[in-house]
Amino acid sequence: MVGAPSANPSLRSLQGNLTPKAAAAIVREHLDPNDIRVFVRSSPARLLALGVVIVTLCLVAGIVAANTTSNRQQTLNELLAESEPFAASAQQLYSSLSVADAAAATAFIAGGLEPQDVRDRYTQAIGEAATELTSASGSPDPEAPARKLLSSVASFLPVYTGLVETARTNNRSGYPVGAAYLAEASTLMQSKMLPAAEELHARQASAVADTQRRFVQPPWLAFGLLVLALAALVVAQLILLRHWHRIFNPGMILASLTMAALLVWMIVAGWLSASATNRALHHGSVPLGLLTESRILAQQARSDETLKLVRRDTTGQFDSFYDDDMARLAQRLGEYGTDTEGAHLVADALAAQERWLVAHKRMNDTLDAGDFAGAAVVAIGPGDADSAAQFEAVDSAIAQAILDTRATLRANISRAARSLEALGAGAMVLAILSTLWIALGLWPRLREYR
Repeated sequence: MVGAPSANPSLRSLQGNLTPKAAAAIVREHLDPNDIRVFVRSSPARLLALGVVIVTLCLVAGIVAANTTSNRQQTLNELLAESEPFAASAQQLYSSLSVADAAAATAFIAGGLEPQDVRDRYTQAIGEAATELTSASGSPDPEAPARKLLSSVASFLPVYTGLVETARTNNRSGYPVGAAYLAEASTLMQSKMLPAAEELHARQASAVADTQRRFVQPPWLAFGLLVLALAALVVAQLILLRHWHRIFNPGMILASLTMAALLVWMIVAGWLSASATNRALHHGSVPLGLLTESRILAQQARSDETLKLVRRDTTGQFDSFYDDDMARLAQRLGEYGTDTEGAHLVADALAAQERWLVAHKRMNDTLDAGDFAGAAVVAIGPGDADSAAQFEAVDSAIAQAILDTRATLRANISRAARSLEALGAGAMVLAILSTLWIALGLWPRLREYR
């Protein structure tokens, strides 16, 4: 009977309980440095190194492209779902507070029992302000400045409404002290609440615009890595042609076509997304900022006009405030582009502002003649040529322009996000597919050295 061949003593020793030091000694014994150097310089080693380099480049390019695309799309979706609605809510909060203050002042100018429509306007404005505070309170980070501004307005709102109700009660009873309570309420609104709401909107609008400005620029890093990976594939095929005399390598050609397809997809989708973001910025955020500032100025001017009558001001202070606000309003509306969404509404607002200035002068002339009741009619009366109607025309035109411009803004942001759909996952799939093509292309060459 022939016995089994005896095993190598070194290999038998591996089956025993070896210390790490002893095992390392055995490995060194079987790894001849000369053999390693020969292998490193051999064609199979160079072919393997070439494969590792181009596979790594393709995978890195695909990962960066996928992450960049996914991050851009996620940010745009968050902008559409959170940041932009919060900015719009802040603008509506300011408008509601301003309307409430103007309605409260109008009731006092009317004297005695306030008209029901004025009372309804005040109640609706306060309700809308409370709703905007509630809806916006969950959006910002608890430690963010925006949250502090919201808390400030929310804490002052019940104080303001309490002062207004006290003023109303005294006014209905004919007590002059009611005007003092209204003055205190208006001071609180003008010095604390409206500035906080205005700053809140400015912060959120700036955040929306800043995000859009960042995404106007294409993802250059992802583009660069894809171009580098594609160039490496071309160079690899030239190396195969030079050293292995292979004119065509189907696997490498398919890998090149796959990465080229990803690059083209990335360029087209990135360009479409950047273009839509650019339109959202220049035809949405920028004009929306002008419109919002214009509406705030118009509402401030209306408050100045009514408060002059409420406080029986003879110093000219409120006239100075009114003139300054109206001059800035005309300047802002004049800066609005004629080819921008809502341009015809801005033209209507400018025309109504001119008529409002005429009505305001008529109010002042009547007041200078000692006719307070007549001046009050011009200020809050129902006449089409009176201040109330002209302010309403200005405010309505700007408010509609804001709605139209905001719709343009949101449509372009949505288009920018949709342009990137499926690209994140597609980039990873194509990158992995290209590595498989590379492996299939190099494997036959490696088998030649068996």
